[in-house]
Amino acid sequence: MQILLVASAFNSLTQRVFAELRDHGHRVAVELVREDDGFRRALAHHSPDLVVAPMLTTAIPKDVWSAVTCLVVHPGPVGDRGPSSLDWAVAEGAERWGVTVLQAEEVMDAGDVWAAAGCAVPPVGKSDLYRGEVADAATAAVLRAVERFASGTHTPQRQTADDQVRTRPWFTQDLRRIDWSSDPTGLVLRKLRAADSQPGVRDVLLGAEWFLHGGHPEDVLRGEPGRIVATRDGAVCRATVDGAVWIPQLRRPRTPGGPAGFKLPAVTALGGSLPDVPEVPAPLTPPPGRRTWTEIEYHEHGPVGLLRFSFPGGAMSTGQCRRLLAAYRHALTRPTSVLVLGGARDFFSNGIHLNVIEAAPDPAAESWENINAMDDLVEAVLTTGDRLTVAAVGGNASAGGVMLALAADEVWCRAGSVLNPHYRLMGLYGSEYWTDSLPRRVGPVRADRLMRQALPVSSAAAHRIGLVDRVVCASPEGFGAEAVRLAAELAASPDLPLRTAAKAAALGPERLAELAECRRAELERMRHDFWGPGGDYHRLRSAFVRKERTTGTPEHLAAVADTAPPRPERN
Repeated sequence: MQILLVASAFNSLTQRVFAELRDHGHRVAVELVREDDGFRRALAHHSPDLVVAPMLTTAIPKDVWSAVTCLVVHPGPVGDRGPSSLDWAVAEGAERWGVTVLQAEEVMDAGDVWAAAGCAVPPVGKSDLYRGEVADAATAAVLRAVERFASGTHTPQRQTADDQVRTRPWFTQDLRRIDWSSDPTGLVLRKLRAADSQPGVRDVLLGAEWFLHGGHPEDVLRGEPGRIVATRDGAVCRATVDGAVWIPQLRRPRTPGGPAGFKLPAVTALGGSLPDVPEVPAPLTPPPGRRTWTEIEYHEHGPVGLLRFSFPGGAMSTGQCRRLLAAYRHALTRPTSVLVLGGARDFFSNGIHLNVIEAAPDPAAESWENINAMDDLVEAVLTTGDRLTVAAVGGNASAGGVMLALAADEVWCRAGSVLNPHYRLMGLYGSEYWTDSLPRRVGPVRADRLMRQALPVSSAAAHRIGLVDRVVCASPEGFGAEAVRLAAELAASPDLPLRTAAKAAALGPERLAELAECRRAELERMRHDFWGPGGDYHRLRSAFVRKERTTGTPEHLAAVADTAPPRPERN
């Protein structure tokens, strides 16, 4: 079936729906539209059998949805209406939520229901929830709705008063405002989590206006409500009336006529205005029951070591790469036979930290430091010879984050994760030993195609082509425990000593020389990207970081309509 995806942005959910519809054999075109004529041009150009809208911030015009069936994904249960569905769910502490696929009509979110699916709401940020449980439910509902439409026999259900219709308004900053003198920690966390990625919570901090991004509980530190009492790895800890919360990132509001602000580690954003408060490191292995924020943790489960990490937005700055490398080296001193890297929910990694680079006095120099720090980390994983390593990819990954995973002996990916193993859209050649790892797994022809086409790959497709070794069917919340269980089985397998010995033997002088040459050649290309004339990296990075709106559908997506769905074979 010919399906047209219309979206306001090619965001995580749009990418997942795109990849999974193609996995199911549909021909899928993508158009990014922001005004009525854009819908009309897309419809005329593609003549689809069906239109699916995974993420729209504007209504589909009547003449479009009257001409062809248009299915809209609404991130709320049947009867829920309004533009801030997930914001309300997180802010009000809902334990269950849902996704509805409904037919576009005159009244927003009031159309006939083609499919719906429910999901749990764990105590996480809105964006994490959106990429995890909500994306799982949305994908299941879209696939069910498309199957029903293709059957030609299904009649969608009308929404009635029995569906407990509730239309709620836009979740404004007035509703998000934190009263540090009276709001308890639980309420502060819900407000922060309901706005964690976008739009943030507007607040006054140290006499200036900021948007606060992210919120995590702290069970030990205390202070005067509203005051910053400590820092940790770039985050600030701010006291509440009955506890404290960690806020990892801040963003300056846009000034009239000025450029858009962008998220930065809170300590970096505050700069010289930060008061003299202690840097309070977190233990690498927090004691059971401790409630605090840390980006990196290490735990042991018998012969299995688990090095978990979770960086805001999946981006890894120079400092974060170096801290993770130090933790990895510590893990190598422990008496384990299998070391799991990852295992957290949400992003695995998206490579270098473009926001920190954008804010640096010399972005090219910071880019160079950052990519070398990433390379150091990937090299350490590639050259680990005394145990098996597993990359446990619980969420999405892109660019150097995918290559970090490929450095491990085995890559386990949660069903529902989306991988973007390319650098092209940022104007970069790429490093992290991709010219060794990617062709070794998928072959040189497919490696070239993945880099050139720059399209998202579903976990199932990644497994078919050999990009990952195992797809783990687990919820976002349950993935870490399942990865540990599977790693324990691997550690108990009788052929583990032979595999480890063969791996160590293969890491001889010849192999190490190959890796050194690989890194040298990649960095030479990256040096040109950072400092050479005529490159697009600095322009593309700035546009990405500042979320500049693109005009029309990007070239690499426009070309998708002319390509067939991927064939289900494995190298």
